[in-house]
Amino acid sequence: MTSISSDVLSRALEAPTEPSLRPLPPVVAELLRSLEAPPRLVAHLRAVHDVAAELADWVADRYPGLGVDRDAVLIGAATHDVGKTLHPGELSGPGSAHEVAGRNLLLEHGFAPGLARFAATHATWDGPDVTIEDLLVSTADKIWKDKRVPDLEERLLQMLAAATGREPWEEYLALDDLLTRLGANAAHRLAFQAAFPIGQ
Repeated sequence: MTSISSDVLSRALEAPTEPSLRPLPPVVAELLRSLEAPPRLVAHLRAVHDVAAELADWVADRYPGLGVDRDAVLIGAATHDVGKTLHPGELSGPGSAHEVAGRNLLLEHGFAPGLARFAATHATWDGPDVTIEDLLVSTADKIWKDKRVPDLEERLLQMLAAATGREPWEEYLALDDLLTRLGANAAHRLAFQAAFPIGQ
């Protein structure tokens, strides 16, 4: 990797932002450096990871009995699109080849199957084995740019309501308020991502 592209990648990983975006987990940052990941992809992963942290913290605070695996959510969000290093055309266009490729790539680099799965599952949320962690990663991957997906939100809402025994409409009001608040910073996250090139 040239020092110029290395510098751009370092900025995507570490540059201060306004509002502030959390750094990626060190194990993920190391992986992305070793893959010479496109800086725009790194910026995207950082933005989604930051939103996922907000979601996971909110769920842990409001639903302490749910037992959300926060670390899995954060790793999942930080790596969900890593397969795009192998399918760079999907950085700027549609495609799903990066999903299975990403899971396999993570497995090859020593990530546990329970963490690698998010790369393959982040675009689907209607299967019978979907967990709260899967739904949080999928939601973060939408709300980072203020995209609302009713089917996804309904699935998350049902899981949250079932965990508490409260009425779904009560949980809807709380979830809608959170997603609206998170979506309000989408322009800043989109600008951060757009500041980095797709290629090296």
